[in-house]
Amino acid sequence: MPDAEGHPETGEMHLQAVMSALSDPMRYRVVATLAGEPEGAEHTCTWFGLPVSKSTRTHHFRILREAGLICQVDRGNSRTVRLRRADLDARFPGLLDLIRKYPLD
Repeated sequence: MPDAEGHPETGEMHLQAVMSALSDPMRYRVVATLAGEPEGAEHTCTWFGLPVSKSTRTHHFRILREAGLICQVDRGNSRTVRLRRADLDARFPGLLDLIRKYPLD
């Protein structure tokens, strides 16, 4: 069962939801960017510079969070995002390697 913020447990992460989340180029870009960062790196949602409205940006990050790709943490009046690297490597070995190998141009 997802936690109060909507993060699923590792065993609840489903490949179909992950692939669906990654099918959008903006969401793929967010994950690819985080995959290239050092482990534990956190950034605010605005840091990614997505060319969309705040509500659309919120929607994209919700999809990534509910699929289990990212973890979001409230930090005062903003939210930070970090990749759930260990969980993804445990559940879907090699997925992040592929994303790092094939980033969007």
